[in-house]
This record gives sequence, structure tokens and C-alpha cells, in this order.
Amino acid sequence: MVNPSAMRVLLVNLVLITWLAGCTGADPDNLRPWEKTEQSGGNVTRTKDYGSKLEEGKPYVVVKGDTLYSIAFRLGIDFRELAARNGIKSPYIIKVGQRLRTAKPTAKLVKASPQPTRKTPKAAVKTSPTPKKPKKVAPKQSKVTPVTKPSLKSQATGDSVNTSQSVSRWRWPSAGKVVRTYSSNRHKGIDIAGKRGDPVKAVAAGKVVYAGTGVTGYGSLLIIKHNDTYLSAYGHNEQLLVSENMNIKAGQQIATMGSSGTDTVKLHFELRRRGQPIDPLTLLPRRR
Repeated sequence: MVNPSAMRVLLVNLVLITWLAGCTGADPDNLRPWEKTEQSGGNVTRTKDYGSKLEEGKPYVVVKGDTLYSIAFRLGIDFRELAARNGIKSPYIIKVGQRLRTAKPTAKLVKASPQPTRKTPKAAVKTSPTPKKPKKVAPKQSKVTPVTKPSLKSQATGDSVNTSQSVSRWRWPSAGKVVRTYSSNRHKGIDIAGKRGDPVKAVAAGKVVYAGTGVTGYGSLLIIKHNDTYLSAYGHNEQLLVSENMNIKAGQQIATMGSSGTDTVKLHFELRRRGQPIDPLTLLPRRR
């Protein structure tokens, strides 16, 4: 006759063995798109970031489709910093096959050598004769035209300050619901749900600095430069309606929502301040 307590122990052990067997490897079908990264041999492991990130410090060779902005985006640094490291000036044009330095410049300390002290000989002092006093000549009187100061009113109505470099109002890129929020460790933006073909709009006026599929994990991606401080990124698009170097108006439709680079229809949206990701919800207007 089988001992009931022994049977219970056997059943518990079988359950534990089955559970442990399921935890020994990550099932690629059960991983979410932002948790996948392909390794040699086809193994799939979990990652901490959305998409791939270039390793800062290693030289990078430009390939077709790259822009300085997309490379800086993948490095997670400001585009001006990458340009400065490589002596590239505006409009920041790079060529296929060009080798870029991604490492931070190291400052070299130079010891100043002591300079020998020189004795300056004393100069002989010569006495000069006393100059004769010039005769006083009465100056001719001339008419002085009075200068009138501009009134405060005329000063105030002069040329207005150029505010094209600032964003006065941010807009939502899509009308859908936020299904995943920002995380500084795992998710560098927000995901907005929607239907395939839904309009994707620019959150502010700017210029398209990248349009393509070369940034792993983002699918069909658009990057817009709004000013020297802010960039916005729109990933997983179905169709891109704008191209690089195009000027964009705030609220203009720039793409249609899709599932490129992922398994669900959504918009992955990011905001970068001086190259660093920030939570878009801190700048986007609050929804009612």
C-alpha cells in the first residue's frame, strides 16, 4: 500500500522539476519585443534597453542610411558632442565608410617649464629740455546739433526676439492610449496604442534628421530636430510620409502607425534633451 505522505512529496517534487525546467531558458515566443536581442547561435536573452545601443569608445564605420543624428541617438549622446569629437561642422554631413571616433577626448596635462629670469639693465635717464609753451589759439565756435534719444515707445516696437529656437507648445504624436510608460533603465520612451494606419504627427515644428530602418529595435523610425536642445523620435511606423532634411510644422502628419520591428501595432515615442532620453509625459500636455 502506498504511503499518502510519500505520494504528496513525490507530487511536489514533480511540480518543482517541471517549473525549474521552464525557467532554464528564455522562450523567444514569450519575450516582448523590447526584451529580445539576437545572440550567436540564435539564443535570445533579455536586455535592459529598447533596441540596440552602440558602445561608446569603439570606433564606428558609417554605413548606408546613417546620419550623424542617428549615430548619436544610438550612442545616447548629443549630436554636437559626436560632431566635436570628429571635427565635423554644420550641416553635419557624413559619408559611407567614414570612421568616427566615439570615445570621449582625454585632456593631457602639460607641465610648464620654469623660465629663466633675466636681469634688465638700468636705462640711462636723459634729461630733455623744457618745451616751450604753445600760444593759446581761440577755437572757432561751431553749431552743435542736439542728439535726441529714442523714446521708450519706439524701443519697445523694434525687432522682436527670435523665438524659433524654443518650443512654446508640445503636442501629442497620436490620439491613442499610453500602454507603456517611460523607464530610465528599460524603456526610453512611451508606447501609444492604435490601429494600423492611424496618423502619427509631429509634436513640434522642426527638421527631419533621420528617416529609415537602421536603428535596431525601432522598425521604421523618424527623428526630428526641434532645436539645439530637443529631438523627438517616432518608431514602428507603417509608412513614412516625410523624408530627411524636410522642414516640418507642428501637428503635421509625418507617418502612419504600424508594427515594423515589433509584433503589435503601436507608436514608440521618445524625447531627447541634449542627447539624453527624458520622460515625454513631463512635456506633453496633460490629457483630460
